[in-house]
Amino acid sequence: MTLDTLVFQRPCGGRVKVGPEAHSQFLRFRQMAPHQEEAGGVMLGRHLLDCNDTVIDEVTSPLPGDRRGRFSFHRASQRHQAVMDARWTASGGTCLYLGEWHTHPEPWPSPSGVDINDWRRRLNEDSFEGDSLLFLIIGMDGMNAWEGLRHARRIVPLPRWQPLAPTAP
Repeated sequence: MTLDTLVFQRPCGGRVKVGPEAHSQFLRFRQMAPHQEEAGGVMLGRHLLDCNDTVIDEVTSPLPGDRRGRFSFHRASQRHQAVMDARWTASGGTCLYLGEWHTHPEPWPSPSGVDINDWRRRLNEDSFEGDSLLFLIIGMDGMNAWEGLRHARRIVPLPRWQPLAPTAP
């Protein structure tokens, strides 16, 4: 995974950009060996003004109380919420909860039924700014992203963003 591949296209026309600190954390927790357990946390960042772009600046990593297994991760909400509250306060309300991330022990990950059900529950129960949440799964070779649309009640895959090639004169 390189930094230039960490931009995803949103259905609304905007982009999701993964910042270097978040990218570094994702790489740190990839499940590259058979003994490594899933990891996960929340994504924090900002919605850019006057466009539909979102930047993931920071992620929480596994914290005490989280339950981790080779093929499962359950986030204990209280400690992650404390991090979110602290970032919100320190930023004057500009650092937002954007969604969830976790790892899978597969090269290019896809969500399980448990993942989809958890994402739908979060769309219905979590408090957040805007009409959607982001969900990233980090695999051994790359990551994939989805956006959960609250009002449409849909979860859509986000393709990697590709800049337009220059056109010939």
